[in-house]
Amino acid sequence: MQAEQILFSQGFGSRHECLGLIVNGRFSIDGTVIKDPFEDIPTENLTFEVDGRSWRYFEKAIILLNKPEHYECSIKPLHHPSVLSLLPPPLRVRNVQPIGRLDEDTTGLLLLTDDGKLNHRLTHPKRKVPKVYRVSAKHPVTDKQIRQLLDGVKLADSDEIVKAADCKLVDEKILDLTIFQGKYHQVKRMLAAVSNRVEALQRIQFGKLVLPETLKLGEWTWVNSPADIY
Repeated sequence: MQAEQILFSQGFGSRHECLGLIVNGRFSIDGTVIKDPFEDIPTENLTFEVDGRSWRYFEKAIILLNKPEHYECSIKPLHHPSVLSLLPPPLRVRNVQPIGRLDEDTTGLLLLTDDGKLNHRLTHPKRKVPKVYRVSAKHPVTDKQIRQLLDGVKLADSDEIVKAADCKLVDEKILDLTIFQGKYHQVKRMLAAVSNRVEALQRIQFGKLVLPETLKLGEWTWVNSPADIY
């Protein structure tokens, strides 16, 4: 792929802007400045630099973000900044979108991608991709409440019964809850249905992906391929 096409595909601006980055010596590979915008460069396992910042080439971007509180999973947020504001401009230019949503007060693992087909696959109910949430409850979680969550509970204002795929007690008030669905406020409503209350909520796993302990709130990292997720 030509150097100018690489930068354009990775969100570094218009074709004219990408050409300017190259002819002005701002694009390099392994420390070697590339000044020919039409030089053919292999993209397999390619890492390049723009203004000294390292950047990996991906035909389709998949991003894992450790979402902080008070950010909305929306392009047009209403009350808080968008999670997209936490990403660098090239990813925003590429129009990455959240895969599902986390409430503004929920933290943890959020995936974003510019691959619409992947987004659809991961959010379609038939796929049953597990999501694990670490729930901090107001009251101690009892064995009875765990059985109720596993057997299925009826959410308020709904006739549908929803079940937890798994429940693991971490501490007397901390529960790791696994679900396949992604209904509005689902985990909070499930805890309310068993006479408890969510005080804090963090998503710690999506499919096979586990939130890295070293990834701080507001930081992001690349996901290598969809095979890392499911």
